[in-house]
Amino acid sequence: MRILLVRTSALGDVVQCLPVLAALRHHLPEAEIGWVVEEAMRPVVQGHPDLAEVFPVRLRTWRRNPLGSEHRREIREVWSRLRGFSADLALDLMGNHKGALLARLSGAKRVVGLARAHRREPLSALWIHQGVEPRGLHAVERALSVLSALGLPEEPPRFEGDKLFPDAWPRKRQPHVVLHPGAAWANKCYPAEKWAVVARDLRRDPGLPTRVVWGPGEEALARSVVAASEGAATLEEATGLGGLARALRGADLVLAGDTGPLHLARALGSRVLAVHGPTDPATHGPWSQPGDAVFRRLPCSFCHRRMDEPKACLTTLSPHTVAEEARRLLC
Repeated sequence: MRILLVRTSALGDVVQCLPVLAALRHHLPEAEIGWVVEEAMRPVVQGHPDLAEVFPVRLRTWRRNPLGSEHRREIREVWSRLRGFSADLALDLMGNHKGALLARLSGAKRVVGLARAHRREPLSALWIHQGVEPRGLHAVERALSVLSALGLPEEPPRFEGDKLFPDAWPRKRQPHVVLHPGAAWANKCYPAEKWAVVARDLRRDPGLPTRVVWGPGEEALARSVVAASEGAATLEEATGLGGLARALRGADLVLAGDTGPLHLARALGSRVLAVHGPTDPATHGPWSQPGDAVFRRLPCSFCHRRMDEPKACLTTLSPHTVAEEARRLLC
């Protein structure tokens, strides 16, 4: 049996679909499994021992100039490879037109995804053959729901972090905390000056330094945290996803908002503390660790709306509260 997984991006979403791969390999050990993923996210699944093939796409680049000769060539090559894979089943783990169309255009004999009412773009259900009802609220549970179409039993999710980034293991270092202050939405970002207070608190008790890492376009934010930390935090350049994985694996605790690196850290087996603002930890927090998220519940909490700056759900959250929760996890 050949099975194609379609989850192109972003980092956190790709990571939270890894238990689907683990479940398929566990129950269908003879299956050949492929994964369609955005080129930038390819390092997450490239070389994974449970995958027969990885199909990198550059959808974000292609749609800016779909008629460019180079882009047309790349699209033809990907389409040819997908057709050559001859999938018996494609699992749309995205719930939008992009994912459903990729699954359908692969030539898979059967395309399965969430039912129309539970998709990010309901009309995209027109492209799938079978819709399933989600089991559970969390993103990980929703992704695993598609396996009910195969008759596979419900089991606790497995991330199998040792299979990820096999070359990215840290050298032995003194105990420390890793902080990733950035996020895709500006209103998911805990203010830099508050992160700096958290770092100062942790430097005093339990005496751990904080190493600040960042993603593309976030270096200024990371430098702001370090500058306000009074020496409690330092910059640690983690180049690429492999470098990030190495830094996350080496941490005694990873601090971040609702962002891909936080979910990657969880998958790799590191202890994490998520600082949540506009998104609900019950659906988007660290998997199976609801106590490892800190937030303020307000009348407008968990609006799930993208905004240009952090709002009261984050700006009124005390950094001393965050540090206290971090100490609890470090005990």
